Amino acid sequence: MKQLVLTLIGKDRPGLVEEISSAVLSHHGNWLTSNLSHLAGQFAGIVQIEVAEEHLQELQDALRSLANLDVRIESGEACENNEEPETINLVITGNDRPGIVQELATVIRHKGANITHLNSKQRSAPNWGLPIFSAFATVSLPPGTVKENVIEALESITSDLIVDVEED
Repeated sequence: MKQLVLTLIGKDRPGLVEEISSAVLSHHGNWLTSNLSHLAGQFAGIVQIEVAEEHLQELQDALRSLANLDVRIESGEACENNEEPETINLVITGNDRPGIVQELATVIRHKGANITHLNSKQRSAPNWGLPIFSAFATVSLPPGTVKENVIEALESITSDLIVDVEED
C-alpha cells in the first residue's frame, strides 16, 4: 500500500468533506488520519490516506479534479521501525503577542524535540484587557530527553506562560 499525505485548501462549503472522502473511497483509498479546519472562511486540511499502487493514479486524478479546491499530494513514508518516540501533550496558555509561536517552536527545537501536532487560537479575555493565546501541542522527545526540562524551558519564556502536561 502507498501512503499519501494530502494538503487541501479552498473556500469552505457544506458537503466538502463528504466530497473529498467520497473521492477517496470510490477510488479504493483508505482515509487514515486527518486534521481539518475552517479558518477565515476557508477550508484547510491535511489528510493521510493509503491506496494500493494499482489505484494510485486514478485516486490522484480524482482528488486533483475536485472543484474549487487546491490539492497537493505527497508520498508518505512508512515507519521503518515500530518504536514510537516518547511524546508529551502540552496545554499552553499565556498573554498573546506577536512571535509567541516562534518562541515556543525555538525552545522546543533547542531541546532537540519536535512539534508533531499544534492547535492554537487567540481568544479575548475581557477581564484582562489582553487577548489570550492558548495552544495544544504534541511534542516528540528524542531518547534521553527529560520532559520536565522541556516544560521548564517553555515556562521560562515569560512569567505569564502556563504549560500543563495533559496525560493520555
